[in-house]
Amino acid sequence: MMKKFLLIGLITAFAGLTGFSPQETGLNVGDKAPELSYPNPEGKTIKLSDLKGKVVLIDFWASWCRPCRVENPNVVAAYDKYKDKKFNVGKGFTVYSVSLDGLKDRAGNPRQKDAKADWVKAIEDDKLAWKYHVSDLNGWQSKAGRTYGVNSIPTNFLIDGNGVILAKNLRGPALHNVLENLVAK
Repeated sequence: MMKKFLLIGLITAFAGLTGFSPQETGLNVGDKAPELSYPNPEGKTIKLSDLKGKVVLIDFWASWCRPCRVENPNVVAAYDKYKDKKFNVGKGFTVYSVSLDGLKDRAGNPRQKDAKADWVKAIEDDKLAWKYHVSDLNGWQSKAGRTYGVNSIPTNFLIDGNGVILAKNLRGPALHNVLENLVAK
């Protein structure tokens, strides 16, 4: 993990010294993260780019996903600890939660339950206090999930204040370690 962080630091330092700015939109560390723009539970569209300037964890999850729900307390703890911190690569930290709850199951069969109600209840039950919860309620057919190549959840991408991917799939202490190393000293 430390090697990965050092590599990110070297790439960032090189970019700063040369004036290089990633132009490529993609899913690799160092790429500009693809734009996302989806409705929140109240129907208001929230764009990922609206969070420019902040360090953002793009977190793909679902209310029915047990591993996601087990990881949620860790994400909440990271949010609570780092939301007001200043980072070398952004000001503040937040989470852009993309729910893969949907009206159909993975096989495309209609669900019997209300996906939106399940999603909203999980946000409340897990005390996901950040403001940026979005979903197109298309489950595994989610356009956001396809854009980010999500084939299992939980999956996440950590981006800097310019929308550049810093790391992927940070869970447990790894999320906290990377965030702590990014805090401005």
